[in-house]
Amino acid sequence: MSRLPALAALAAGAVVLTACTNAVETGALPESDGASAEAGYDVSGIERVDEIAAMLPADFDGTLTVGSNLQYAPAEFLGGSDGQTPTGYDVDLAKALGQVLGAEVEVQHAEFASIIPAIGTRYDAGIASFSITPERQSEVDMVSYIAAGSTFSVQKGNPEGLDPADLCGTTMGVQTGTIQDEGAETLSAECAAGGAEPIEVLRYDSQADVTTNLVGGKIDVMYADSPVGQYAEVQTGGQVEQLGDVTDAAPQGIAVSKDDPELTAALQTAMQHLMDEGVWEDILATWNVTGALPTAELNPAV
Repeated sequence: MSRLPALAALAAGAVVLTACTNAVETGALPESDGASAEAGYDVSGIERVDEIAAMLPADFDGTLTVGSNLQYAPAEFLGGSDGQTPTGYDVDLAKALGQVLGAEVEVQHAEFASIIPAIGTRYDAGIASFSITPERQSEVDMVSYIAAGSTFSVQKGNPEGLDPADLCGTTMGVQTGTIQDEGAETLSAECAAGGAEPIEVLRYDSQADVTTNLVGGKIDVMYADSPVGQYAEVQTGGQVEQLGDVTDAAPQGIAVSKDDPELTAALQTAMQHLMDEGVWEDILATWNVTGALPTAELNPAV
């Protein structure tokens, strides 16, 4: 997943959000009252673009299978009246791409760290808030579509009096395999190198579990993508608040196999079409999120 750290980089694409509810597996978190966004964006009015659809590989089977981690609201999570329906702005994006391509779309849940290794075999593409990094670009092609940063979050009122510039000695929760997972280790090593107590990093497979353990006091601080950190305040009914600014706003990308250049080109062109038509901004606006990029760039320099 993306999931990076913070400077006042909101202008570069940080995220502000206020609504939607999440299927919280543990049941420990109160659901938000702001459920208006949960229905998502209605993609039915998006028309197929024949010249873009013609770019699909000759052996394309008609269904775009997308790997996602449906535990990362508001980007992708299980919602709907049954609490089991793929929901979120990344899910809306996948459906919108399918409309442009004239393809059915199947969004499948997977553990985050397992998605990229399965691109090109189990999945046609991965849309799961993947920050674009050189390491990921060495494994898959990436088409940029949104910019987001990272945030620290603490319990309401910051009862421990934590300073975002000095988190040495704290217990920090992250979702396994995210940029913040790597970043927390770096921060901890910097503490140790400076003679301070290192950060204890606790990793969870589900972002919902990270948030739950912050509310419950098992961790002192949560480190997550800015959309996720800011959504946690809504999700928990104000029991969580942001600590400091959004940092390191950077692009996220759609992951596609390097062995499938035709599909990559089709998805890149379809993404650019959604940007040019204003549909992508409209999708994000449905979720009260900003950060839409204007250009669907293939493997941008990061």
